Amino acid sequence: MRHSRRSKDSIAPHAQTRAVSISIILLIRSLQPRRRSPFCSLFLREAARAVSALPLMASLAWPPFAAGAITRPLPGLPFLARDQHTETASPPRKVPQSEIATLFTQGEAALRAGELGCAEVDFNKVLAADPTVAGAYANLGVIAMRKQQWQHALELLRKADHLAPTVAGIRLNIGLVYYRQNEFRQAIAPFESVVREQPQSVQARYLLGLCYFFIEQYGDAVRLLDPLWSQESTDLNYLYVLGNAANKAGKPDIEDRALTRFLELGQNTAEYHMLMGKAALNRDESDKALEELQKAVQLDPNLPYVHFNLGLAYIARADFEHARDEFLRDVAVEPDVAFNYDRLGTTYSYLQDDAKAEENFKEALRRDSHLASSYFGLARVYQRQGKFADALAAIDSADKIDPDNSNYRNLKGQIPIRLGRTKEGQAELQKATQLLEASRERRHDEMNEGALPQPELTAEPKVQ
Repeated sequence: MRHSRRSKDSIAPHAQTRAVSISIILLIRSLQPRRRSPFCSLFLREAARAVSALPLMASLAWPPFAAGAITRPLPGLPFLARDQHTETASPPRKVPQSEIATLFTQGEAALRAGELGCAEVDFNKVLAADPTVAGAYANLGVIAMRKQQWQHALELLRKADHLAPTVAGIRLNIGLVYYRQNEFRQAIAPFESVVREQPQSVQARYLLGLCYFFIEQYGDAVRLLDPLWSQESTDLNYLYVLGNAANKAGKPDIEDRALTRFLELGQNTAEYHMLMGKAALNRDESDKALEELQKAVQLDPNLPYVHFNLGLAYIARADFEHARDEFLRDVAVEPDVAFNYDRLGTTYSYLQDDAKAEENFKEALRRDSHLASSYFGLARVYQRQGKFADALAAIDSADKIDPDNSNYRNLKGQIPIRLGRTKEGQAELQKATQLLEASRERRHDEMNEGALPQPELTAEPKVQ
């Protein structure tokens, strides 16, 4: 996964007028995420296609009791049971340990080279010969993660964890499976166990702190993130999260330190202007957002997510042609980000191109089945086309993911009325009204259903 570049050089503080400093800090504070929905959460979006670069299995190299991992041989299990119904069945050939080791090494090499199919074959052969090799299950779990087969990955990693409960790297990947699906609460327990056993693990501590940030336990987020200052204080995203978490947790000294550092490092960098543009978007200042984001593009036209945020700015101005073009540019930089396709779907929907809208909403859901906004977009497309059964199924899916969204509930009421089920529809519309009255602080207007998505903030942290 591409990450925002970060400066490795120390930038000396320079004098700022109090007025400028205060205005910048206020803008940074405006970046604080609003009430999370499955649509907006993404500070660590896809905890990582960087799973592809995880060094996890370095600790599970063959043999499965290598130094730093399991310290003794795992208990053996028969790799193939004798057929109880065939008296004359010949015993299976016992595979020499050297052959198993060769297969494992081949699989590791293929995995490092990105040859997932070859690696999968080799690790399955290892397990056929010896079903107690935890490293084979763990590596197969990594392969499933790269394929975004989350449930399968979890099953394989659980097996690996059962066989090798002392290997923290397996639990780190279990946490990442949840994290990449934005299931931050479920990710906490495995990350906590890694931090408890390996308090020096920057990656596990950072991810755990971000999980607490996203579930709005800001004190815990500060507790975990602040000790990473020496390693991470050149990262604008880190400073953003720490500063905002400290603000929410009532720790002004940490907040001021983080925001001051943000200002020192950020001047005249593409990442800085992108975050400032994002701040302006969150304040509904589309002109200011365009100004900052265009500065970011001038400095680095290939900066991940800058074109995505430009697309959001153009949507806010109802300039859908330019919005479409910017989302397509971001797809060229970050082709795996589901939100690009989700917003392309929204843009094509406003351009009355239902075929393209449907195609992109489905592509978004293929990459992230938790995107309620894509189900909502599909429901609106199907409603316009008179496909009311499909529309109702889609809006039901959106409502299950985000049941407090008044827009979703409103559409869920409109469709039954079109089908002649007036009583059912009116009941849903009444619920939508109640939700709207209870959530005046939330942004649920027709142009921007839900808080702004933040994929640039949900990318897995690139630890120093």
